[in-house]
Amino acid sequence: MTALLTTQDVSRIVASIGLPAFLARMVDYLEADFRRWPDFDKCARVAAHSEVGVIELMPVSDASEYSFKYVNGHPKNTRRGLPTVMAFGVLADVETGEPTLLSELTLTTAMRTAATSVMAARPLARADARVMALIGNGAQSEFQALAFHHLMGIDELRLFDVDPRATDKLMAHLAGMPGLRAIRCASIAEAVRGADIVTTVTADKTNATILTADMLEPGMHINGIGGDCPGKTELAAGVLERARVFVEYEPQTRIEGDLQQMPASFAVTELWQVLTGAAEGRTCADEITVFDSVGFALEDYSALRLLRDCARELGLGAEVGLIPQLADPRDLYGHLTGGRAVARKVA
Repeated sequence: MTALLTTQDVSRIVASIGLPAFLARMVDYLEADFRRWPDFDKCARVAAHSEVGVIELMPVSDASEYSFKYVNGHPKNTRRGLPTVMAFGVLADVETGEPTLLSELTLTTAMRTAATSVMAARPLARADARVMALIGNGAQSEFQALAFHHLMGIDELRLFDVDPRATDKLMAHLAGMPGLRAIRCASIAEAVRGADIVTTVTADKTNATILTADMLEPGMHINGIGGDCPGKTELAAGVLERARVFVEYEPQTRIEGDLQQMPASFAVTELWQVLTGAAEGRTCADEITVFDSVGFALEDYSALRLLRDCARELGLGAEVGLIPQLADPRDLYGHLTGGRAVARKVA
């Protein structure tokens, strides 16, 4: 049987464990898997693009388990009452091919993206970082804000969005959060001035320049999340030119990330190399670093493993008959008919 986790199950997991603890555990799972990067069979995601969005499949596998995520990105969906991003995922046993877990990943993707940002920021941002600018205050913003507050010690957030209603929503959710001060800003420039970390998480499918080189300050860490498909960027090329740039999976980021603006010779470092000690992260206090994050399938593999383990610990989820349970595995037709003949004479 295949275990099924719904959005309600994931909400119960987070409610039981607590969001800070769940995010911290997610970072642990991510780091463990990134540190064994060579163990995985990897490829860039398969994407079907349209004028209004993208639908993607994201597969990855090691010798024991295979996973994939189905995910979309449709910025105009909110006009229809739908999320911009919707996702589900599967874990399967490599030895048999049997799917062992089918899970929602819409809520989970938001949390794994925030956890991945923290995983990257730990070696790339300054240890004394306390102020973060958050440009783009949509569905991902609360998760970024809370992950950096609880796991990185950020105590001041500078917020900006072209839609003031998005900032209203974020401010309402953060209101009364102990030890966290949220400040509404009138412009991007105002928000990033004096920030230690700048997180850009905008949704429009366009080549935007949310952050320009003149806004950079010594020691900044840029957490660029919104540029995640061809023709969709947030950082001006000058930002990348002034920084050391880190990525998840270089072949994918060169197609989808802010890196798509740069020549093939432009040097980047894959994050797994930093986490294993094969490459340096931040080297000095004044260095400017960029995490050009597009989201990679290994992050969903980690998230699915975490969900499975938490569900088992808490007794959540249901078993579903996604695959036929056969007394004779060679008799698939018998399962369909329940042992009854269904052949009909064709006139």
